[in-house]
Amino acid sequence: MKLPLNNNNFLYLINLTIVVFILEIFSHFGINIPFPYSPIIYSIFILTSGWKILINGIESLFKFNFGSINLLILIVILAAYYLGDYTEAAAVIVLYALGEKLENTGIENSLSTTNRLINNIPKTVLVKNVGYSIPIDTIKVGTIIQIEPYKQIPLDGIIEKGETLIDESFITGELLPVFKTKGDNVFAGTWNKNREGSKSKGNDEFIEIRTTKEYKDSIFSKIVSLVKEPHRNQSNAQKFIEKFARIYTPIVIFCAILLIVIPVFFLHRNFQQCLHQSIMLLIISCPCALVISTPVAIYAALGNASSKGALIKGGKFLEILALIKVVGLNKTGTITYGKPIISDIIPLNGISKEELFNCRARTELLSKYPLAQTIVKTSKKEDFIPHKGIIFENIVCEKGKSQGTICKGKLILVGKTFIEKNYLIDKETREIINKLSIEGKTSVIISCEEKIKGIFGLSDEVRPHIDEIINELQNMGIKIVIITSDNQQSTQYVADRLHIKNVFGELLPYDKVERIKELKQRYKYVAMISDEVNDLPALASSSVGIAIGTSGSDKAIEVADIVLMNNKLSLLPFLIRLAQKTLKTIRWNTFGAIATKFIFILLTFIGYNNLVLAITADVGITLVVVLISLRLIQYRFHDTTNK
Repeated sequence: MKLPLNNNNFLYLINLTIVVFILEIFSHFGINIPFPYSPIIYSIFILTSGWKILINGIESLFKFNFGSINLLILIVILAAYYLGDYTEAAAVIVLYALGEKLENTGIENSLSTTNRLINNIPKTVLVKNVGYSIPIDTIKVGTIIQIEPYKQIPLDGIIEKGETLIDESFITGELLPVFKTKGDNVFAGTWNKNREGSKSKGNDEFIEIRTTKEYKDSIFSKIVSLVKEPHRNQSNAQKFIEKFARIYTPIVIFCAILLIVIPVFFLHRNFQQCLHQSIMLLIISCPCALVISTPVAIYAALGNASSKGALIKGGKFLEILALIKVVGLNKTGTITYGKPIISDIIPLNGISKEELFNCRARTELLSKYPLAQTIVKTSKKEDFIPHKGIIFENIVCEKGKSQGTICKGKLILVGKTFIEKNYLIDKETREIINKLSIEGKTSVIISCEEKIKGIFGLSDEVRPHIDEIINELQNMGIKIVIITSDNQQSTQYVADRLHIKNVFGELLPYDKVERIKELKQRYKYVAMISDEVNDLPALASSSVGIAIGTSGSDKAIEVADIVLMNNKLSLLPFLIRLAQKTLKTIRWNTFGAIATKFIFILLTFIGYNNLVLAITADVGITLVVVLISLRLIQYRFHDTTNK
């Protein structure tokens, strides 16, 4: 834990603790500050270190809020003054104030990176052709903004001019800067690192960005709102501890009263001795460590996850993630990239691969369909030059649809249904089409002068290392299920490759919700991962909805409980292990805090305890709990896909 050594209040509390501790030792040897100076000096100590605690205690008294720890401290101080134990009274409040400061420091440590970025985001930005900076919340979509070297980018957009390195670590968790040039997307909250030797012509100072979203709709703005979510989405452990503390404190006060009433009025013991024991019971019973055991652990884990590029909207979802038994995956965009690639090029009837590519690319050159553009891009990548031809309108009739062009004086047709229904397909070609279909690929047939000249097989590219990620999850005892609207046959082919046994394809949004409900009834805790708008109901109905960040839809990010901002599915096993480690830490912290309280309460009842030891034990266990919880910030992510 990084201590706030530059904070004057913290340094004052440290020095005051040392002074009070020395005075307490001297008092055991009969060396005390003489009366009437002692109550004045100790009152100064108490008021300067814990005046807020006393005010909160008085407010709780008038509101009859007997569940307040501050009220308990106020009672202890008044009772100690009544007994003339000024040193003990000062020790109680000074050590309690120091414990509170350490608790707050622990939470600040876990949120420091995120809060620092939120506070440092520029409030204004330089607009091209305006000549001065204007507030970012007034910038409209389509505005050209200029970003100086080594400055933070305040809005989402596309680079219009210049090239540079962009530090995207806050958005994606990637430590190395990413090279960006004209046409590339950039996000608010990232940094222009101004790559050496990459200055634009005519502009040596700025990169120019055309904004694509207003600030309130930017990825950064969504992250800010997600950071605030943990306060609203508390874990069950947090809710239980807070509820327990509200009940626990009044019970302790009642027991302290009984510790005075029964011995004094029924056993005729010394009142001051019984009052002293009662005070010790109140101090050692303060549930400080118990109350802080959960939130520091939760915030530390959330801070760790966000530093890796995963945003979790609260302790509630971190807790559920630790208990996940089933993970549902959408196929397109999750298991695959959702972008078609040419997987097979099969020339037939004597045509060469180059000839097939050139005629096909020419036919598709003017088409805007994604599959057509894939052909064109692949052709250029292979250094094939599309033939010159005359583009025709789409050919549509009762027997299908095709697209045609005149290439080298011959009619080239591209399609599948039209050619299959209008031309004779030989056995070899039919077998190729069937094989591609079984493999979940789309067949595109090319014909020339009514003869089949070749077949292109197109497929959705599977994400690299997805098999390793799924295998790791399965080794953790987690069941993997594909829940998708994609074709059952193509989905089954991908599932077989990845050794996934449970596949539900060709589902409508409502059907997906029903499948999620069935899985929840059987396994209770089910996570769903997707980035598509039509999966919003499935994300919402799962125990934990997980969205793929920058590549996913804005709505998916809003609905999901966890967002993988860097699109790294390899984070999922780490997040589950982090959640499980957090849950284990909370349980051990709770057990340790209760066990320590029980031991010292027992010592108080049998008379083997003193006030300073009770205070030290309370602050000590609080500090131990904070330090153990903060270890979650350092919990390592071992990316097995980066070998």
